[in-house]
This record gives sequence, C-alpha cells and structure tokens, in this order.
Amino acid sequence: MSSIRFRKRAGLALAATLPLVAGALALGISAAQADQPHGRQLINGTKPAWATAKADKGATADDGKVAARVYLTGRDAKGLAAYAAAVSDPKSAQYGKYLTAAQAQSRFGATGAQIAEVTGWLRSSGLTVTGTNQHYVTVTGTVADAEKAFDTQLHNYSKDGKTYHAPASTASVPSALNGAVLTVVGLDNAPKMSKHDDTLPPPGAVFKNSGPFSSYFGSKINPNLPNAYGTKAPYAIKGYTGEQLRAAYGAKSYTGKGVTVAITDAFASPTIGADAKEYAKRNGDKGYRKGQLSQVLPSDYSFTGPDECDASGWYGEETLDVEAVHAVAPDADIVYVGGASCLDNDLLDALNKIVDGRLADIVSNSWGDIETNETPDVAAAYDQVFQTGAVEGIGFYFSSGDAGDNVAAHGVKQVDTPANSPWVTSVGGTSLAVGKGDTYKWETGWGTRKAVLSDDGNSWTGFPGPFTSGAGGGTSKLYAQPFYQRGVVPDSLALANGGTVKQRVEPDIAAVADPNTGFLVGQTQTFPDGSLQYSEYRIGGTSLAAPVIAGVQALAQQAHHGVPIGFANPSIYDRYGTSAYHDVTDHPLGQGHDLAVARVDFTNAFDASDGTITSLRSLGKDASLSATVGYDDVTGVGTPSAGYVSSYMPHHHR
Repeated sequence: MSSIRFRKRAGLALAATLPLVAGALALGISAAQADQPHGRQLINGTKPAWATAKADKGATADDGKVAARVYLTGRDAKGLAAYAAAVSDPKSAQYGKYLTAAQAQSRFGATGAQIAEVTGWLRSSGLTVTGTNQHYVTVTGTVADAEKAFDTQLHNYSKDGKTYHAPASTASVPSALNGAVLTVVGLDNAPKMSKHDDTLPPPGAVFKNSGPFSSYFGSKINPNLPNAYGTKAPYAIKGYTGEQLRAAYGAKSYTGKGVTVAITDAFASPTIGADAKEYAKRNGDKGYRKGQLSQVLPSDYSFTGPDECDASGWYGEETLDVEAVHAVAPDADIVYVGGASCLDNDLLDALNKIVDGRLADIVSNSWGDIETNETPDVAAAYDQVFQTGAVEGIGFYFSSGDAGDNVAAHGVKQVDTPANSPWVTSVGGTSLAVGKGDTYKWETGWGTRKAVLSDDGNSWTGFPGPFTSGAGGGTSKLYAQPFYQRGVVPDSLALANGGTVKQRVEPDIAAVADPNTGFLVGQTQTFPDGSLQYSEYRIGGTSLAAPVIAGVQALAQQAHHGVPIGFANPSIYDRYGTSAYHDVTDHPLGQGHDLAVARVDFTNAFDASDGTITSLRSLGKDASLSATVGYDDVTGVGTPSAGYVSSYMPHHHR
C-alpha cells in the first residue's frame, strides 16, 4: 500500500508474556540495533516487494515531487501493544481496564518534544512541513529532498505495465530521533485500487431483483426446472430482514441499547437519513429516534478523488452498513464516519477520529484489498490505530473479502487486508437458510458456483459452473499467529504457507454474506428515466457480514451490562467449541448432500423488457477454501448461535 493506495469497498515485538505477533515481520518497527547503519534507524517495510532489481528502470529524476506522511511512534509502542493485548484478554488481570482517549494519548501518544524534533529534522532536510497532529507529520518536497531525509535512492520500477517510483533500499531516519518515527508512507507512488467488499448495483444506477422469490428459505420451488444434486432447488429469497437475522443469531430481547456502533466508508450518501428511515418503516424495524443516526464528515465536506474511487458506489455500501446494524441492533446509536476518499490516508484519518474522540464502542468496516498490495509501512499505521482503540475498549470489525482465496480474481492465493491484522476481527461469510416462522435451519460457508439454464430449459449449462464469489479467508504471509488462535486454528492452516512459523489465519467469526441468501436493502437510486427513487434489492458480501456481526456485538455488549467488549478476538476464541456458535460446514445436511438455489435476474438489471436469465447458484463451494467441523478459513469459529449474546452476561458459565 502507498499513500495513494485506493481501498476497495465490497479481506511487532511484545513482552514475552503476551506475544500477539512475532517480531520477525517488523511492521515499521526498527530492526535490531546491530543491523542499523551508523547514526540511522531503518524503517522496515518502506521498500515495497515489487521494487525488484528486475523491475528497476533507473533513478527517479531529482526534481520529481514527493508527498509523504511520517507517522509518530509515541511514547511507548511496545507498551501500547502489550496493554492492548492484556486489556482485551479475559484471562488477564488487566482485562477490561480501559483507558479514556485522553489517558491513552498521555500514556502512549507522541509528545510535543517528539513532534518538534521530527518536524525540525524534516525541515532541515529541505522538505516542506504541510501539517502536524498527534499521529503524523505531512511533508512535500522534491525527490532529492526525500532521498536526503530518508537516506535512500528513489528509482522507477515497472509494475502492472506502468512505472512508479519507490525506494531502492529501506528508508531510515536519524538515530538521534530516538525511535520517534513509526513509519513513513508515500515514498512509493503506486496506486492500488481498493474497493468495498460486496456485490453492489452499478454505480448510481438502479438495480432490481426479478422474481420469483421464496418468502423464506425453500418456500417456492419450480417443478419444471432441471434437477440439481438430485432434487429441485428452491428460488432465492427476496432478502432477509432484521426479524430473520435477529432470530438466526440469538438476539432474544437485546436491542443494543446504550451501545454506539461506528461505520467507516469513503464519502457520504446524500440520502442516507431518508433511506434508513424509509427502510425501517417498510420492513418492520424500529424507527430511528432523534440523533440515533449521525454523521462525522471531513472538514468542509472536502471529499477527494470521487472518480477514481467510484464515490456513488460507496453510497450503497454506507446504506447497507447502516441498515444492517439497525436491523440487528435497533436501539444502538450509529455514527457514520466518512473518509474523504478511498485512499489509505483518508480512511486512517476516519479511524483516528473515532479513536481520538472515542466516538464508538464498535467499528464496522466493509472495505479492504489483497495482502500483496499491503506494505508493512501502512500496516504499521493501521495497527497503531487498532491498538490504541483496543486500550480504549473499541473493537474493529473488517469484512474478510468476497473473492474466496483470491486466485480467480488475482492469480495468487492470499488473504485480504486490513482484516489480516491480528488486532481486528475478520468477519467471514455464510449462506443462511432461515425457514418458516423465522426458524434457523442451517448455514454453509459462502462460496458460489453459477450455471445458467440451457436454451431448451432441460439442463444447467456446464453444471455446477464456474466460481463467482465467496468469503475471503486463508493464511497471512505478513503476520505471525496471534496468541488467541493458539490451540484453535489447526496447524494445517497456520502453516499453510510452508516453514515452521505459524501465521495469522482469517477469518475469526462469520455471518450471512451470500447475495443469494442475502439482506434486503433500500436505497435511493437513479432510474433509467433519470429520476431518483427509493428502491429495494437483495445484497450480500462480507460487507453484509461485518455490520451484522457489529450489530450482534452491540447486543452482546448490552448483555455485558453495557461494559465494552473492546477488541473481541480473545473473547471470541475463548468461546470456541461451546454452544455459543453454530459450527458451520459446507454440507450441513450431511456429506454428499449439496445445496443450491435457483435465481432469476433481469438481463438489464432493472426490468423484463430485455428478458431474464435463470441460473443455478450452488452453495458451499468457496474455491480452495472449505468450511469444516471446527475452526476453518471460511467461517472462523462459526456464526453466533442462540447462546452467543447471552454468554456475555456477567458470571455466565459456558
């Protein structure tokens, strides 16, 4: 990731007693003192993996322009990580002893002296300081100035058919700064498009589902369609609503009262208030009380890069996130914190706003990118935010991705980021069957294959058809195994990348994500005649799963007598193997019993004027990933069961 990396909407050395991740992958943290050049401290991860000798096209012109952020380590980076782990671990004596935002800043944040020293050094190198805050210093200057400041040479490299500049060697800062610099972002200028993790309609244009629909799973079957897996597949549902999701995931009488959920995305939907209100009215959700839904937007509404980021596409993401959280936790407050763009720097600013002001207890994030686009410099900046949030009792939830193992989409098996961070909860996805009377029937791991009905209507062409989408998951190449995954994640996954060092595996937990068993969402869209009208459609993706789990966690916090759960992974894994979870597998009705739904779509995504397409969507086929008994890389520990929320009641014995 670089300072101009785009996020997609739609995947440290600690104290020996709390080794959350191994120090071998130094995420911006300096290397061992003996490895340092004289008078300098290396900032590992600043030379991207794609800056290879083979791709090197020579030195970048000295008068080229560089814009960078220099992130500040703060008073005690190791202490921050250790405290974040301890305060989040139910087995620790420090569990739940959260700090206020002011206490966290005074104990772990950068000092005025550190900021002044870093600023002075940057100016003395010839760079222009354009801004400072408690997290970072922003600078601009020429390539020559940047090379002088960071003691490296910038070269041009070919990447994906284009040319970008990047450090030819690891950047460093003066040792005299005494470790004040956490990392520097922006020395490479490769844009890596990121997006939201879901299946959205075309940007701004209306999307409608064609019927027929099942009113609950399995309720409507067409006997004239061909068999699939020895039976007739039912039509897809119209879209689940809050009543069904609350029943499936054990909401009972909890409503999220007294809890605040933040949602981060890029930009801001201009119709979110009216859309959320209309959706609640139409679908049986509780109405919003005054002030329950609020927005925190960039200063002066100064959004940037709307074309590169597909701004209108993010409107649907925000709408889904807000409506899903409210559907599951109807009394929780919701604060939407919009990034000025889908760039890492702007999304980091949105996350920092939440932590600096402790705006929420729970943060839902339905965006990300693939791990090969992640560079340790930016990962270090993200992890610092997540750790600071953890010491304040804030938990971050990220969608695990929508392309399964990413081979079909990107050619390389890998996980998604920032969900790969061991400091966040990675949310995977399922296909969910809720039957008559809101009865939970089963779930499979979300992984879809699509076969279109043949012209003569007698068979499914190429059955079961190619892989189309599925929950992201797998084994990180960047992070070592965190303590809470020990004894739960099988070695076959933790060591899947080879070698002897166990790695972080995604996801941690899961919820409904399959768009074929998805959620009904309502949004103002652009109709073919140019008019703007409210309309509803079924949607999915781990973009749905993340806010659903955020909503469930709001219920759990209410059951916890309002005490924040904070960074939830230690608590989530502490419940592994208990009745708190549905243990989801790809064959819930037995091995060899495959499942599918039939689906009819408008050819033009709006009406039947250009015809319809009937297809079979096979479930539980997530590329090379499998939902198995126990922990797996599609659904993590499983999905919340009827006993999950109530398991957070004080003194509840599991």
